[in-house]
Amino acid sequence: MSVEVTKMKNEGNLARNPATSLAIANPYLVEQDWQAYTAAEHALWADLVSRRMVQLRQHACREYLDGLELIGLHEDSIPNLADVNARLQPRTGWRATPVSGFLPADAFFDMLAARQFPTTTYLRGRESFDYTPLPDIFHDVFGHVPMHAHPVFADFLQHYGRVCARLSSKEDLERMGRLFWFTVEFGVIRQQGEIKLYGSGLISSPGESDYVVSGGPEIRDFNLDQVMEQRFSTSEMQPVLYAVESFEQIYEGAQQAESRLG
Repeated sequence: MSVEVTKMKNEGNLARNPATSLAIANPYLVEQDWQAYTAAEHALWADLVSRRMVQLRQHACREYLDGLELIGLHEDSIPNLADVNARLQPRTGWRATPVSGFLPADAFFDMLAARQFPTTTYLRGRESFDYTPLPDIFHDVFGHVPMHAHPVFADFLQHYGRVCARLSSKEDLERMGRLFWFTVEFGVIRQQGEIKLYGSGLISSPGESDYVVSGGPEIRDFNLDQVMEQRFSTSEMQPVLYAVESFEQIYEGAQQAESRLG
């Protein structure tokens, strides 16, 4: 067994029994009142999911689709995070933890390092069906959480949080932000000769994913140096994306980034 794989397994095993207080993120933690969701909100969730699944069944990576089933998301109802966590946590140690909204960076990294993904409980209104600038439970759970059931991706995301939590340089944090953007948010992977989606910004957005599957962006091979220097805009379609061959590649990228920064 290689040193890198051994380190990955050891880090994952240690993280699955965290004694973490979330001191930084604690003020932003809330409870999900699942009973308070209305029939109209459950119907909206069903419409959001059914619209995306038509495309994702063909174009999402197999790890995302497997994760969707493993965490038990239902197309017809907003997820109860307690139920999701009951399936997710025994597998990779991750939890979808309800928060009040956007978090400051230090609180966000605090949660990732503890294998707790900050998850808003608010669902967008039907007037924001295509896009919302605010975080919502559809983007956070449907877009992100299925990938947390994949052990290597799960280890990568925690390692990313740990690395960023130790950084103080604005420039270093910006470079790590680009790594997050081109993997967790807008990541693509080559599988069986095709480009498949795994980034949450592509999974949850029909416009962004349509652009990718229609051949809009330039797809480059994943290169850590290029990714960490690739600037992006949050207000336009991404002209360049970076395709990995496996999720071990981004985990190793996070380790390489750690050795170069801070």
